[in-house]
Amino acid sequence: MAKNIGKFIMMFPLEEMKTTCHCSGYREQQQKPHSILYNILSWADSNYSNNNSLIKNNHVNQYDYNMMMPHNCHCERRRAVCLKNPEGTCQVASDVLVKTIRFMKSLPSFSQLPVEDQLTLLRDCWVPLFSLGLAQERTVFEVKDVPQASMLRRILLNGQGPQSEEEHEEEDEGKRSLPTLAGVHKLRSCLYRLWTLDLSPKEYAYLKGAMLFNPAVPGLSTTVVIDGLQQEAQRALQEVVLTLHPGDSGRFSRILLSTSALQAVSQSLITELFFRPVIGQANLFDLLSEMLFIRQEYS
Repeated sequence: MAKNIGKFIMMFPLEEMKTTCHCSGYREQQQKPHSILYNILSWADSNYSNNNSLIKNNHVNQYDYNMMMPHNCHCERRRAVCLKNPEGTCQVASDVLVKTIRFMKSLPSFSQLPVEDQLTLLRDCWVPLFSLGLAQERTVFEVKDVPQASMLRRILLNGQGPQSEEEHEEEDEGKRSLPTLAGVHKLRSCLYRLWTLDLSPKEYAYLKGAMLFNPAVPGLSTTVVIDGLQQEAQRALQEVVLTLHPGDSGRFSRILLSTSALQAVSQSLITELFFRPVIGQANLFDLLSEMLFIRQEYS
């Protein structure tokens, strides 16, 4: 139990969760503690967190769950955050991203696909693959509230049109979605569930292949080929799981279930949290495309 609590606190630092809520919903909840209808509606409205909640993981106890759920209000969804240590964390994230692109380029079956399909898969799959990389590297990061001055600047920028190129860039910055604490908690929950599975390098490799070759991505011209590649990767993953864990018949299903939650991690969250401090106004997908097709040093 102590080991699990330690892991949980490392992923969800207490200082990020101990702020006092002053929103109207929380005040009403305090004033109406016995309102059954209110509690039902509040629970239904906050049910977004249950899909990826650590309570579904057998390794997490009720103490961890209570820590993760501060109260039923919208503050966590509105609470904008940024990295507490952007220099160190962004460097680690950049290394993981380079390894992600290098993995894609190392697969002959991927490189032989039409360029348009490679770009389509890159656009749709880079976030889940990057998140798997964070899990494999056991990446831990902390966040803090966005400074009020920065929040006010974004609000003001949203309310006026650009008058120069510099102001146009500032307006674009103001329109971007800030990372929220709820989004960070969703990502951390996914990472934590993968950590508890303690995947081997081979399991990670075949799992990445299964996630990369996703025939359900819209706009693909070689769907049948990609579907076959995904099935091949899943079969290879299942064989590795059976070899490494012959007595655990449910491990393969748990791996697929845990990784399916990564599809809910937004590109906006990953981009703004880990890479915006480094790339500034640049388009991250353009940089990823360049890394995939041009820059040989990433091979």
